[in-house]
Amino acid sequence: MAYDVVERHLAVERLVTRGSERGLQRKYYRFRRARWYGGIVTADCVGCGLLCRFCWVSDHALYHPGKAGKFYDAEDVAGILQKIARKAGLRQLRLSGGEPTLGKEHLLRLLELLDGKGFTFILETNGIPLAYTGNYAARLSRFRFAHVRVSLKGCNEEEFARLTGARPEGFQLQLKALEKLVQHGVSCHASVMASFSARESLEKLVERLLRIDRRLAEDIEIEELILYPHVKEKIRKYGLKYYTGYEPNNVPREQI
Repeated sequence: MAYDVVERHLAVERLVTRGSERGLQRKYYRFRRARWYGGIVTADCVGCGLLCRFCWVSDHALYHPGKAGKFYDAEDVAGILQKIARKAGLRQLRLSGGEPTLGKEHLLRLLELLDGKGFTFILETNGIPLAYTGNYAARLSRFRFAHVRVSLKGCNEEEFARLTGARPEGFQLQLKALEKLVQHGVSCHASVMASFSARESLEKLVERLLRIDRRLAEDIEIEELILYPHVKEKIRKYGLKYYTGYEPNNVPREQI
């Protein structure tokens, strides 16, 4: 049965955040150096309000957020990221894995701690909490070192529903998030999982992005499947047909 994306995000958020004397804590399951963006240090958080049927995240982290990972203060996360970055000689940081915009005060505190330290920060999000939370984009706008990558799940409402199992109107919230980010001057771009989309669908999405902001249409990132073994299994389970996909050791250089 299709689920409401806002209700599910709020429910998962209650599982992966908790208050503490040092502020809001958030669950993470690993910290690592990654090859993407030419080299970046990544904190993988637990919990997402979507259940994408092509998701690369482990089933344990995706389907059991209450049991996966550990709670961390924003201060702990900032320290771990900077330590790994110094050791690796990298100046880029990101949050990925789950939905990092769950736990707004934790994220904003983390950005405060990293601001002015010489890093570029990439926030990878499905955007939905930015759409339903009134002042989220406005508060992100103060962090000029941060860039938001909104990952669209398909090119339209129908594809969104097929790929996530959610109600189709959730796709409109993804577009609304982009509108809010642009409105408040937040550095951002849209990426789209296009492996399941025909060219006509992609062209129509570009038209919709153009109505929000020309730069979104011009800078759209085409995301394609990475065929990890568990991703292949999920795709078979849900009967999804894809046009493009790459083995993990054969991803084109331009997509890394």
